[in-house]
Amino acid sequence: MTGRPPLRISVVVPARDEEERLPRCLASLAAQTRLPDEVVVVDNASGDSTARIAAAAGARVLHEPELGIWPAAAAGYDAATGDVIARVDADTVLPPGWLARVEALLADDPGAAAVTGPGRFRLGPVGTWLAHVLYMRPYFALAGLALGGPPVFGSACAVRASAWRAARRDVHRDDDVHDDLDLSFHLPPGSVRYDAGLAVSISARPLRSPGGMVRRLARGWRSVVLHWPEQAPWRARGRLPGTRRP
Repeated sequence: MTGRPPLRISVVVPARDEEERLPRCLASLAAQTRLPDEVVVVDNASGDSTARIAAAAGARVLHEPELGIWPAAAAGYDAATGDVIARVDADTVLPPGWLARVEALLADDPGAAAVTGPGRFRLGPVGTWLAHVLYMRPYFALAGLALGGPPVFGSACAVRASAWRAARRDVHRDDDVHDDLDLSFHLPPGSVRYDAGLAVSISARPLRSPGGMVRRLARGWRSVVLHWPEQAPWRARGRLPGTRRP
């Protein structure tokens, strides 16, 4: 990174009724060896103290009344002022060197539009390993087949602001798709870098509800169907006539 101007990093945290989990996330951001230049918490019509907790921690708080992760995340991305937009969930706990690694990876690879790592579910040693083998690896493998490269993983990713600005009119912004998978389809082909060193700790909430798992699978399927065959990996994704959303 010698000789290059430092990158400004904004961290966006979509949150709805997260008063129990958000403090650990914000504490892990405050403990980074490379501090964020701004933290944007998007309060998605919470009925608890989410917004107050975020403000007390020094975060910039936005209010997004339209329910859903995509509307909330997109509002945060649009408002972010950094060169890089890091996205984490309210239940994400980051290791201390996470933002420094993000900065180094993007500074050293001008062709990378985004970097991402896996989530490690907080289930104890055996449960965490099983969840990684049975859930996290299949997610990256199957999404990678659909995309022709790694997807961004919403709990642990960072996107160049320029890449978001280029994609923002194309993404679907509704709660029936996986926001991170949808965004991945609209980034330049081959521009997402997967790095296992960007692993983060995440809640096991997605694994505890059969109904929740069904919804996640349905969103994933819909995310692929919306983009195939026009944006299948053997086509020039995002460069086809008529793919830009109004």
